[in-house]
Amino acid sequence: MCVHGGPEAVESYIPILFFAAIAAIFPIVILLVMALLRPSAPNPTKLSPYECGVASATDAHDHRFSVRYYLIAVLFVVFDVETVFLFPWAVMYDKLLLFGLIEMAIFLYILVLGYVYVWKRGALSWA
Repeated sequence: MCVHGGPEAVESYIPILFFAAIAAIFPIVILLVMALLRPSAPNPTKLSPYECGVASATDAHDHRFSVRYYLIAVLFVVFDVETVFLFPWAVMYDKLLLFGLIEMAIFLYILVLGYVYVWKRGALSWA
């Protein structure tokens, strides 16, 4: 058996390259087709930021959001995504046995440690 592969190894990548090319070309083709098919009737009402009939009182750049808003949003995503890892563990719990239990205990410990750290830093205070 050859360690470096050969023509057979290259041929096995052809389907992957084919799907990668389709994945790269398909969105571009769809965007071009939709640019040709969509109606284009610009007018001042459609070009305004709001179509509710009420003119905007201020510019969008006048409203500055606190960094705390973005911090809470990022923290929510981080903790939400981390808890998604609990579902596969729960499904495979009967096969993982003690190893899975210890592994999940360590994972939850790190998760709670991060939560306590964020709490102590004041990132979860809403005021």
